[in-house]
Amino acid sequence: MLLSKMAAEGGGKEMNEIKTQFTTREGLYKLLSHSEYSRPNRVPFNSQGSNPVRVSFVNVNDQSGNGDRLCFNVGRELYFYIYKGVRKAADLSKPIDKRIYKGTQPTCHDFNHLTATAESVSLLVGFSAGQVQLIDPIKKETSKLFNEERLIDKSRVTCVKWVPGSESLFLVAHSSGNMYLYNVEHTCGTTAPHYQLLKQGESFAVHTCKSKSTRNPLLKWTVGEGALNEFAFSPDGKFLACVSQDGFLRVFNFDSVELHGTMKSYFGGLLCVCWSPDGKYIVTGGEDDLVTVWSFVDCRVIARGHGHKSWVSVVAFDPYTTSVEESDPMEFSGSDEDFQDLHFGRDRANSTQSRLSKRNSTDSRPVSVTYRFGSVGQDTQLCLWDLTEDILFPHQPLSRARTHTNVMNATSPPAGSGGTNPGSNGNSITTPGNSVPPPLPRSNSLPHSAVSNAGSKSSVMDGAIASGVSKFATLSLHDRKERHHEKDHKRNHSMGHISSKSSDKLNLVTKTKTDPAKTLGTPLCPRMEDVPLLEPLICKKIAHERLTVLIFLEDCIVTACQEGFICTWARPGKVLLQTELQDLQKPLKNQHTHHTTRAPPQPKWFLDMQNKFSLNLVVRETI
Repeated sequence: MLLSKMAAEGGGKEMNEIKTQFTTREGLYKLLSHSEYSRPNRVPFNSQGSNPVRVSFVNVNDQSGNGDRLCFNVGRELYFYIYKGVRKAADLSKPIDKRIYKGTQPTCHDFNHLTATAESVSLLVGFSAGQVQLIDPIKKETSKLFNEERLIDKSRVTCVKWVPGSESLFLVAHSSGNMYLYNVEHTCGTTAPHYQLLKQGESFAVHTCKSKSTRNPLLKWTVGEGALNEFAFSPDGKFLACVSQDGFLRVFNFDSVELHGTMKSYFGGLLCVCWSPDGKYIVTGGEDDLVTVWSFVDCRVIARGHGHKSWVSVVAFDPYTTSVEESDPMEFSGSDEDFQDLHFGRDRANSTQSRLSKRNSTDSRPVSVTYRFGSVGQDTQLCLWDLTEDILFPHQPLSRARTHTNVMNATSPPAGSGGTNPGSNGNSITTPGNSVPPPLPRSNSLPHSAVSNAGSKSSVMDGAIASGVSKFATLSLHDRKERHHEKDHKRNHSMGHISSKSSDKLNLVTKTKTDPAKTLGTPLCPRMEDVPLLEPLICKKIAHERLTVLIFLEDCIVTACQEGFICTWARPGKVLLQTELQDLQKPLKNQHTHHTTRAPPQPKWFLDMQNKFSLNLVVRETI
């Protein structure tokens, strides 16, 4: 009895051990203790009753070459730091900006990457009482406060994001189940807004704001039932994926306000959502402890992943890690520099993309891409997953030989997942995004460097709202790259079929209470045995408190927990030259000088690496 108890205690201790490193096919990921960000006093935050810790990144392209900036919230506090990542230790004593709020808490935030410079950045912050603040943490200014009197919505802000390719439009989701489109150049008014119906569909409705002059909000979306927990724009900015407490994923064409497709969770609410870098797949996570992969083109669930033991709080794709399949696993005709890029992560995207383009131009052998994504949950675990071609294309034969490489920017899409395919409604659906944007958007220049796919979108508006385009155009949705028009359109433009009912008729959205028993086993929610079940590549406990952040950067992975600690995990090889090789030489420097001894022999792998990559390390002998 005693032995079994001791064994159980030992096993429990091992399972509860916090991991500081883990290994995948591309190598060792290592937690950098010197790159941990938190509140300056380093005291763990009492997370009881507080909103989730969130992290936002922006690059300001300053002359120092270290343009990354980091914003995170902890309780009532908001911090803005220089992010040094794997390069240098975090300096918590010098935040660029720090704010402490009274009566409300920050819940989410987002940078405008288009307008970010070394002198100014635009940061949106949502709050638990419903307000949204526009601040500049570099200038330490507060520009505007939206929904200040809470006349638009009194519920907690769950998600706030700038509209892709726009300098002035942003979208805000609330726990009321509503979303609002704002323009930073307009005011919110001193009275509660009145709305008129613009479009209505199954479990959603969109209204415009009626006013003598243009005011915020420009649009009001009512989506599903219960809280709207998160939304995400497709890489090209044309589509919007929303997940709600009613357990539904809903994907909209953002400009034409059309519902593209839906999916139902296995049970419970959906809490998080993300797009694959090419816009072909959407991953969700939620209260069913599962990650679910949904095909945008086919509008169906293609896989589920089970690895978490509690609610999944964040899902995110890793654009820098994938597998490229080739016919000969031993074939690698690249130079030593290419080999070093392969194993040590230097310019992975550029080096592998060039190899793929060369191979595609000279060889007819197919090259397919395997997607990597990650998830973190309230079980304090980090899971990494691979979407392989046997899951994506189950009816195609697999090649026997595989060579792994690490990059996302493949020049050719996966075989069999072409850009267009008949959707569930019988129409030809265009896959969002023809190119792969970087996961950490860089403000390489001012507004003229906006997303190339934003373009003119007036042609996207279909006949259902064609008669209302003239007024809808004031939102600048169809032309986001250009600055907002200075001339406001007059209020009395013809809206055609659009209803002019007063605000007391707002709740016209079709509330179809879906019986879970009736949806289970349908394409909307397949049974567990009807779709492939993914197993995580790794599943590691990495924190004491529930995890709330997962961000993939080029040289590291960033995670954060509800204690308020933001951690940096170096990708394989990214810190080898700076830390591990220095550690190897420490025993040599600590030898006693009065003894005639030689340095201990170095491991063979270390000597081979010296010769292979010309590290120029000098192994000193102490005499």
